[in-house]
Amino acid sequence: MINGSCCCGAIKFELINPPSMMGTCHCSRCRKVGASTLVFVKKDDFRWIQGQEFVARYEPEAPYKHSRTFCKQCGTSLGEAGSQQDSFPISANCLDADPLVRNTFHVFVASKPAWYEICDSAKQFQEYPPNG
Repeated sequence: MINGSCCCGAIKFELINPPSMMGTCHCSRCRKVGASTLVFVKKDDFRWIQGQEFVARYEPEAPYKHSRTFCKQCGTSLGEAGSQQDSFPISANCLDADPLVRNTFHVFVASKPAWYEICDSAKQFQEYPPNG
């Protein structure tokens, strides 16, 4: 079991099983919401413990399609926590323990800021990976 929470503790959740993978998105949208490193979880492995009433959802305008969730009190980015998709990304930064997976890819590397250096050997994709 891996627990997760927001900065103020109003929102708490748990993962029954470890995430399937971890990746880093360098697009401006993910960077600006503070959720660049994401872990991917199965819907059936994600459980709210408390604070669903504190979850705010940002729905982007087209052509963007990925919504983002945040804590209404402290602003902690939760990724797509609580999505109804079979698998969805949540911000690795809101996990309270080791997710037991490591970064395996970087997407939208063409958009990363010049000051950020990728210092691991994970695969890099200029935009979406093939079949992404």
